[in-house]
Amino acid sequence: MTNTKVPLPTEHCETCPAFYQLEQMGIKVGDFDRVIALAGNPNTGKSTLFNTLTGLKQHTGNWPGKTVTRAEGGYQFNNVKYKLVDLPGTYSLLSASQDEEVARDFILFGQPDCTIVVTDATALERNLNLAMQVMEITDRVVVAINLMDEARRKGLEVDARSLSRDLGVPAIPITARTGEGVHTLLGTIAEVIEGKVSTKPIRVSGTPEFQKAVQELAAMIEEMTPGIPNARWLAIRLLDGDARVQQALLNGELGEIVARQQRADVQFSGKMSVEGRQ
Repeated sequence: MTNTKVPLPTEHCETCPAFYQLEQMGIKVGDFDRVIALAGNPNTGKSTLFNTLTGLKQHTGNWPGKTVTRAEGGYQFNNVKYKLVDLPGTYSLLSASQDEEVARDFILFGQPDCTIVVTDATALERNLNLAMQVMEITDRVVVAINLMDEARRKGLEVDARSLSRDLGVPAIPITARTGEGVHTLLGTIAEVIEGKVSTKPIRVSGTPEFQKAVQELAAMIEEMTPGIPNARWLAIRLLDGDARVQQALLNGELGEIVARQQRADVQFSGKMSVEGRQ
């Protein structure tokens, strides 16, 4: 599967759909060239990696309309400026809580150039559930296998190369606390975005009947809401009985999001603008 080129969501990209959606989500993109989402289960060292990458160049606030805390910051790699958005720590993207809904909506509608999924090297099996869900939404994923020092201390061996092959996306061993492997991680993120590393995430296939149902439902969703990102994922969620997705589709909420993305004259409330600049 090849990566498609998406417009860079920069402050000067006045016609860029992703830029407007990021603003609606409270993200002030500024002069950054790339937007990176940082996802992971609680207690995987996600915040440590965020702090390692951004240093003091970070801001905190709440997501617009939510009590969920948002942290965002920036880093530069090979003369490219990256905006890093630290999503709420969550075990799932199935929208059972505000944290899960915020993380899911940003990956799905915010259209980040790449999503880093931070995992715990000592508890990989438990962490890969979230990684698999993220890979259902986007091709541009890099798995950061954090806490490698703890794994070694416990006598655990992690075969990152085999994991990368099985997942279909790069899996990079790191220790965020010491910086081990972080340079390799940043280089891999850049190569995934630039298409130098091709990803083919493993995804749910199911029975032929299931695949047919997903295709038919995805086509209906695209007809109802032209331009909707990843209709296949939405179709799977509907088949799984996700009431939140069903409600958003039926009441026109998803359509409104796509319409905002396609408008060049979107106006934002002062509250959102302030929150996005915090």
